[in-house]
Amino acid sequence: MTNRKTNIVPFEIKYLNEYYDGFNTEITKYQWPDPFRTVDDAKELLQEFLDEMKKDETLLFAVVDSEERFDGSVEMHGLSEDCPEVGVWICEPEQGKGYAYEALSYILHFAQDKYGKKNFFYEADVRNVGSTKLLNKFSNLYEINTLGVEELVTDSGKELKLQGSVMKVK
Repeated sequence: MTNRKTNIVPFEIKYLNEYYDGFNTEITKYQWPDPFRTVDDAKELLQEFLDEMKKDETLLFAVVDSEERFDGSVEMHGLSEDCPEVGVWICEPEQGKGYAYEALSYILHFAQDKYGKKNFFYEADVRNVGSTKLLNKFSNLYEINTLGVEELVTDSGKELKLQGSVMKVK
């Protein structure tokens, strides 16, 4: 829980339909994944993440408002690695309100406290201005080492320009 109107809670399958609806073409514009074709496809992937959580391989949290309406998610994969990967997305109507920063802060601190993690991998398309701004907000708490840009084309034909960054706790 946080001190704002938004809370970060363990993801539950009850958020499936909102996750499916929110993970749309605009949200995935600069991401490798595409929107889900069906709700069942979303459920299958989310269930895999939930199963990985039970094995301490993945973290998946929902960003919800004070009435438990789904506003987005934050996740971390590769918990057994030295530098797990983090990601966050916020539903379009809720963007620009600081929720991504709050959610990413939460999961980073959670992984530090529970798993002793000190390094994290964050990747975003260089054209995704919001993601770049989000990463820069962490520069006072983390040493951020920016890597080169990888240009690639997804299976669906999206052209991405992904830039990874390693965030190391100062």
